[in-house]
Amino acid sequence: MSLSIALAGKPNTGKSTFFKAATLADVEIANYPFTTIDANRAISHVRTQCPCDQLSARCGYCIDGVRFVPVELVDVAGLVPEAHKGRGLGNAFLDNLRQSEAIINVVDASGGTDIEGNVLGTCSHDPLEDVRLLENELSLWIAGIVKKNWLRLTKRVEPRAAIIDFIAAQLSGLNINEHHVKTACIKLGLLDKQPASWSEEDIVTLAHELRKSTKPIVVAANKKDVAPRQMMERVTQACKDAVPTSGAAELALRLAHQKGVTDYVPGNTHFHIIGQANEEQRRALERLQHFVAQAGTGVQACLNKVVFDILKYIIVFPVEDENRLSDKEGRILPDAFLIKAGQTTRDLAFKVHSDIGKGFIYAVDARTKKRLGEHHVLEDGDIIKIVTTSRTK
Repeated sequence: MSLSIALAGKPNTGKSTFFKAATLADVEIANYPFTTIDANRAISHVRTQCPCDQLSARCGYCIDGVRFVPVELVDVAGLVPEAHKGRGLGNAFLDNLRQSEAIINVVDASGGTDIEGNVLGTCSHDPLEDVRLLENELSLWIAGIVKKNWLRLTKRVEPRAAIIDFIAAQLSGLNINEHHVKTACIKLGLLDKQPASWSEEDIVTLAHELRKSTKPIVVAANKKDVAPRQMMERVTQACKDAVPTSGAAELALRLAHQKGVTDYVPGNTHFHIIGQANEEQRRALERLQHFVAQAGTGVQACLNKVVFDILKYIIVFPVEDENRLSDKEGRILPDAFLIKAGQTTRDLAFKVHSDIGKGFIYAVDARTKKRLGEHHVLEDGDIIKIVTTSRTK
């Protein structure tokens, strides 16, 4: 599993609660700054419809036709202003974002915490400041890396291509490559200028463009269960990729299901109380029933938005027997792979195992039994058999 999503935000936004709700990992949750010091890593899931729901064979790996596919979620240290200068836990915060493909910025949409994460007691802080805080800190961090050795290099190197290579080398640890840098430079018109004449503003603007293309951010407008409507609307109207969420509600539902009290499935907008609950618990669950009926808790929707809408992943199901839709042990649809939209059958073969990729001969669409070549572009929900010379798997 290679897909990693970072969970970021200032202290006291409900970030650790969101993380626990999404993973059920055992993490500390407390109402004070820097509850998270070292990054927490755990497995969360994205939700999709399982193909077996439309077929005669049932896989045993889904819940009423709902399949959950694992992704890594990284809960990083709380963000404060000037983190890029090392303030707070800034260095640890930023380093933990390096290998993540996208970031969920958990924002206190209630406005109940100031820019430092201190509890106000009133809903008076503008949550859009928190949205801008993360964007600015990331851009300034990237700019700081680019500026290292900049003067020495621009005195020595004239060709613009060398500058692209230099910037990409400086940022390789952030999964930023030459293509990203060249595309951003062309968009900003920087290749029309000699690198020695680039201003600090040019470098910061370039860093901002690189951040947008390589570290996209989805805003989790959190605490929607307590946020004033005008505060929530302020975030969702200003941020096209914002998702209203309640990590606290999702966590309560996940824990209730874990104890056998409810039949809640993450992402559903309904559930039933099926186990023993005292009167107080039952009233709380009934309030939650009313709450999730409006639009769910938003936690699963946020994860799905990142993976499917922003990062453009699809899910493909490799099998060994295209007739039984099973592996060699007879298990039906045991595997579900996240791959980038536009990838091919051969890409899938390498994803399953490098030896299978090297020995790829052709693939078979298990639904149509049609033979597929190595350049066939896969679609979401495909069930694929790979024919290979390799004996691996």
